[in-house]
Parts: sequence; structure tokens; C-alpha cells
Amino acid sequence: MFASLSIPNYRIFFIGTLAANLGQWMARTAQSWLVLVILTHGNASALGWVTAVNFLPTLLLTPWAGALADRFPKRRIMVIAQIVLGIDAALLSILVLTGHVQLWMVFLFAGLDGIASSFYSPAMQSFVSEIVPISQLSNAISLNSASFNGARLLGPGLGGLLIAAVGVGWVMAINVCCFVIFIASLIMLRSEQLHPAPPAKGKAGVSEGIRYVRGRPDLILLLAIGFMMGTFGFNFNISDAVMATQAFGKGSGEYGLLGSVMGIGAIIAALGAARRVPRLRYIELALVVYTVSMAAATFAPSYATFAVLMAPIGWGAVSTTIIANSMVQTSVSPQMRGRVMSFWALMVMGGTPLVSPIVGWLGDVVSPRATMAFGAVFLGLTFIVVTWVVMRNDSIRVHFDPSKKAPWLRIVRGHVTVDFDRHVR
Repeated sequence: MFASLSIPNYRIFFIGTLAANLGQWMARTAQSWLVLVILTHGNASALGWVTAVNFLPTLLLTPWAGALADRFPKRRIMVIAQIVLGIDAALLSILVLTGHVQLWMVFLFAGLDGIASSFYSPAMQSFVSEIVPISQLSNAISLNSASFNGARLLGPGLGGLLIAAVGVGWVMAINVCCFVIFIASLIMLRSEQLHPAPPAKGKAGVSEGIRYVRGRPDLILLLAIGFMMGTFGFNFNISDAVMATQAFGKGSGEYGLLGSVMGIGAIIAALGAARRVPRLRYIELALVVYTVSMAAATFAPSYATFAVLMAPIGWGAVSTTIIANSMVQTSVSPQMRGRVMSFWALMVMGGTPLVSPIVGWLGDVVSPRATMAFGAVFLGLTFIVVTWVVMRNDSIRVHFDPSKKAPWLRIVRGHVTVDFDRHVR
């Protein structure tokens, strides 16, 4: 389960990402509270639009950011992006602490953060394969998710408590310190122990990456799953906020607790994924758990029941995402990994700018519970479609053999076997 932590560089990277993730979840909780309660006095649509502005650059920039990650050192790209994110966080915290923050400023910094994150995400996801050998890549991906969701477990609850104790501005200031820790961890990595992929030859353009994915039906299916989960399944910053404050009449502490309970299920999912080879059957199981739990949470009669259901919801959402991510990363050519992972990031986050305002509108106009039903319906349909595709094409397989230098892939039609060290035969 923890095999990748035996690698010194990965331990440093893991500690840095854990600090960054913890600060990020506290800051997300603080920003949601700032917009929903302090600046708009309960306007869920405004919170939805802030989320949309934050993720809009993903639609525009991520594919080109992936091509950049295939041509230039990924660690350098990550450090520059993190410096930009840290400066944004520092400026926003100062505005909040001095009492000069306005809603348009939150929108501005959300957009700037989205631009930096568009370049950071594909570089970070493809950089993991340069820290650990390919045989431990799936394990490292799962441990990264455990770090992210361990922070989800602690961050929102801690953020909610700190909001009540010291205020939103100081929570955002703590996030700045977490950025500094992560940047330092990236700089501390030992270059001689990294395994950088050779730079992509030629223009290494987006169109080449699109052609590569179009020839891989297994990748198309996994990217579609990532799109549905990212677009319709991860709107908790809106749905949890309106459910806690409007459906159940709770405060910042109870709102933060929902994210922490979800983190329990999420970290169990991440550690479980670290122990096993990723398979499509596990994705289908996770989709069922997510859909049923979201449907039950829609009609939860009390805050306590709703909070308990956050654990299986977190398990289902994170299991689906981790397993699909691992199957994508362990089955692509190293020279294409940056671009393919940019497509993955685009799928997971790209639909959010379009859907977040709709979720916020549902919370304002229909009911807070409609924000939960929205995700349950679309992910239930995703399970049905995935099952239908697998039953029609039961030869879709991604086989990972740790004894090989690279993954082996069996493609649907013609059962083509691909060895990425020897190209195609």
C-alpha cells in the first residue's frame, strides 16, 4: 500500500503536496464562506459563478499546457505556477484582513488561479512518473490521492473551526504558508534521482495528442468517465454549502464537517486503490455506490443522516477518479503523457464552468436538495452507459505487468498489442 514512500524523492514530494492540499481545502472552505455568507448573504448563484470563473481557463488553456509539459521540464512549470498561486492567495488574504475585499475581486483572483492551475495540473500529473518507476506509478497515483483526500478529511473541518475562531482572512493567510512549503519541497527534490521523460520530438502539438487518443477507444471511455464525474459529481462546494446553511440551518463548523466526513470515504478509497491493479469493474462498483448514496442524501431527513452519507459519496467519487486516472497514466507513451493528462484534466474540470452556475441556480430557484439530485441522475446514467459499452466490447483491457518496462495494451478491434518500448506490432 505504501511502497512508493520508500523512494526519497517521492517522500519529499508527498509531504509537500500534503501541506499544499491541506491549505487548499481550508482556503476553499474559507472562500465559499466568504462569498456565500459574508459578501452575498446567501446567494448560491454567486458561489456557482465564482467556481465557473475559476475553472473556465481549463477549457481554454489545458491542452496547450499539456503540450508544454511534454516539451519543457515539468518541475520548472510546477514551481512557476505555484508561485503565481501563492501570490494570488497572499493578495486576497490581505484584502480580506484589511476589510477591502469585494465580490469582483474574488472573481478576479479565481480567474488568475484558474490560469495558473491550467498549467500546473498536467505538469504535476505527468511528473509523478518521473519520480517513481513505472511499476509503482499506480501506487504513487493512489497515494497522491490519499494525500489530497487526507487533506479533504482535515481541511474543511479545520477551516470551519478557524473561520469561527480567527476569521476568513487568517485561514487564507495560512494557505499562503502551505504554498511556501510545497514550493520548497519541489526545489529540494534530487535531480539525479529523477527519471525525466525524453522531450517530445517535433512540434509536440495538441493535434498530435488528439490523434493519439482517437486511436485508443479505451482512453476515450476513461476520459468520458472523468468528464462525467468531474462535471456532475464534484459540485460539493456548492451543494454542501446550500444544504448545510439552507436545508438544515447550520453554521460554518457544520459545513466544514461535511467535507471532513466525505474525506473519510475518500481516503479509504485512495488507500484501497493503492493495493490493487485498476480495473473497469471497480469503476462500475464505485459509480453504483456514488449514485445510490447521492440519491439517499437528496432525501436525507436530518443533518446527521446527510453527514453520514458523505462518506460513501466520497468513496464512490474518489474511487472512480483514481482508478480511471491510474488506467490512463499506466497505458500511455511517456512522450505523450503530458498531453494525455492535459486531456484528462480538461475532462475532469472542463465542464465545471458550464455546470456550476446551473447547480447554484438550482439551489436558489428549485431547492437545496436539487443540487444533490443533479449529480445522482447524471452519474447514474454514466453507470448505465459504461456497463453497456463494456458488455458490447468486452475485449477492452489495460493490462499492467510490473515486470515490464512499460504497460501492455489490448485494443478492442483486432486485439492489437502495443508495447510502448518497441512501438506497435
